[in-house]
Amino acid sequence: MKHNKVGSVMTKDVVRVRYATPFKEVARLLAEHRISGLPVVDEDDRVIGVISETDLMARQTNAPDPYEPAHRHGTLALAPAARRQAAKAKALVAGGLMTEPPVTVRADVTIAEAARTMARRHVERLPVLDVEDRLVGIVTRRDLLQVFLRPDNDIRTDVVDEILVGTLWLTPLAVDVSVTEGVVTLTGQVERRSEAKIAVSMTRQIDGVVDVVDKLTHRLDDRHIQPTEQALHGVADDWLRRL
Repeated sequence: MKHNKVGSVMTKDVVRVRYATPFKEVARLLAEHRISGLPVVDEDDRVIGVISETDLMARQTNAPDPYEPAHRHGTLALAPAARRQAAKAKALVAGGLMTEPPVTVRADVTIAEAARTMARRHVERLPVLDVEDRLVGIVTRRDLLQVFLRPDNDIRTDVVDEILVGTLWLTPLAVDVSVTEGVVTLTGQVERRSEAKIAVSMTRQIDGVVDVVDKLTHRLDDRHIQPTEQALHGVADDWLRRL
């Protein structure tokens, strides 16, 4: 199946800074462009770190309280994470503020892969790199959510053309496909149980699908038939092995 790639939803005109960019200039860029973070690049436009509003706020959150006694041992007694936070609070340039190594993504990965990376690494934006590891864009959670704005008719066309006809070799009217607000309902009867499972599994992978309602029935329960005995073809064979 064809999936939308990160390159199709990323912002290409990326606000970026260099290692030596002053603190106040970083703050000004974030405010001026109304963004919550930006990448730090070297002379070759390769990403070396990422700065977020949280990194800048370290200066405020770590400001000394005049009514609190000074810590006798300074930053040496702090845990590693606290030491990094304390160092950011004193940083004067982007290189001291940034979080490294940066979490990045390639322009040719799918939107679903990028979303999984964001969730796994707990980040809100991903600098996008080309094949030479140079910055070509940036993608945010909001950008990735655009996939769910796909029209229901487009989703239905993908289900019919790519799955029912292109993969399972069924006629377009063999299964009734209805899509409402991204929720796909599959109704009808197919020949084998495995075909029904493939149809549902592949439909879940279509860009923009929120959920799948399975109302499919089957004539033959082929769970105990060896793959070599089945009459499924092409891509369906690969999907069957993974189910």
